[in-house]
Amino acid sequence: MKDITGLLLGPLQLYRANRKKYFRVKQKKESWSRVFTREKPFICDVCGKSFAIQGTLKRHTRVHTGEKPFSFNVCGKRFEDPQFLKKHARVYTREKPFSCDVCGKSFTRKDNMKKHMRTHTEEKPLGCDVCGKRFKDPRNLKKHARVHTGEKPFGCDVCGKSFTRKGSLKSHTKVHTGEKPFSCDVCGKRFTQQGSLKKHIRVHTGEKPFGCDICGKRFTEQGNLKQHMRVHVT
Repeated sequence: MKDITGLLLGPLQLYRANRKKYFRVKQKKESWSRVFTREKPFICDVCGKSFAIQGTLKRHTRVHTGEKPFSFNVCGKRFEDPQFLKKHARVYTREKPFSCDVCGKSFTRKDNMKKHMRTHTEEKPLGCDVCGKRFKDPRNLKKHARVHTGEKPFGCDVCGKSFTRKGSLKSHTKVHTGEKPFSCDVCGKRFTQQGSLKKHIRVHTGEKPFGCDICGKRFTEQGNLKQHMRVHVT
């Protein structure tokens, strides 16, 4: 009997080789069977999280140790998992192996493709625990949750004002810098925020998208409609 190198194997060596192969296959089968039985015998000593496969536990421990044994040879960035390295490499190779079956748009990551598919299916699998509002993307749910918690993690370095969204902070900083990147095509007036430009354009178009449900009077801004509603309350 020969091994892959072409060397003759004696009875003892042959037994040991087959024995190792048997246990490797047996261990692999046992590991994957736990995925279906949901048995998780491998437990993290640090946080107590449990896993079905020992290799998964080994990768998880790097979260606590900070070990990143896999590095990308182009930029030198290091990763704790070879799959993360593989995903990162696509930034440079521009490989997009995951394609949408509906519109053909391609993505570097499978999870991004799944999120995109919801634009076609209108599926909203994520729901707010407080109000029940549903979302397609976990990031949008996270942003929405701040409406209930009052959390404002983005603070202005100049005046200290805080915001729930990063985009809102970015718009606010223009108040301090004096930057007005949005201009009206009709009169040339400039604005710090795109929303302010949108409101201003209604001066020229005469559009009044906000209407009173009681008397039918219409307004260019929602704030003006709210003020008008007090007329009916009193």
